[in-house]
Amino acid sequence: MVPRKALIAVTSAHAPLYPENKETGFFITEGLHPFDVFKENNFEADLVSETGTCQADWFSTQPDWLPEEDRKVWEDHSSEFRYKIDHLKKPSDINPDDYGLFFASAGHASLIDYPTAKGLQKIASAIYANNGIVSAVCHGGAIFPNTVESKTNKSIIDGKKVTGFTTKGEEEEGVLDTIKSWHAQTIESSAAASGAEYIAPPGPWDAFTYTDGRIVTGANPASATVTAVAAVKAFNAL
Repeated sequence: MVPRKALIAVTSAHAPLYPENKETGFFITEGLHPFDVFKENNFEADLVSETGTCQADWFSTQPDWLPEEDRKVWEDHSSEFRYKIDHLKKPSDINPDDYGLFFASAGHASLIDYPTAKGLQKIASAIYANNGIVSAVCHGGAIFPNTVESKTNKSIIDGKKVTGFTTKGEEEEGVLDTIKSWHAQTIESSAAASGAEYIAPPGPWDAFTYTDGRIVTGANPASATVTAVAAVKAFNAL
């Protein structure tokens, strides 16, 4: 039986991206909202990053993206979610066999560390090999190119349909040059490099999720909840 336990990955990277050199990092609600969905659906849920550390994305702390109810949870260091962020696990702390669902949260910073996050990639690959669900939202799909199936040595999304943050959205935010300076790929590019077909949301900021077998992806921060709900649905169908 696949364990009813979810592992949410968060980026350990941070870098200047916003005005006045404010930094990107872990996008809070892309971890918090899925955490809430998993707990509401009787999953145990843990959080992990490649280094066991993380820094909140500045943009994700602004009122438009962190409503008051979520802010209270974030600022309460005794809340379960914030406690697990404050005591973040690293890959060496994790036994993939204990988990049936992997969820890659994001923030632009995940474009920096997820492509080379071998610890997280191995965990995701193992959960997938054990017939679990692997999911990602927004820029979380940056983990896919080097998350491989041992049988084929190809990405687990090879031949799959996936969504993620749009290149149009990067253009609207004016951050494409910064992404290039990181020597990083956009999500559309990394999907293509992984042998996947990218499915665009109706608009860059519309809530949108796509399920293809045991791969579940979402388009942007607004999609965190619906992507987690879809991941639970896929898990329940196993």
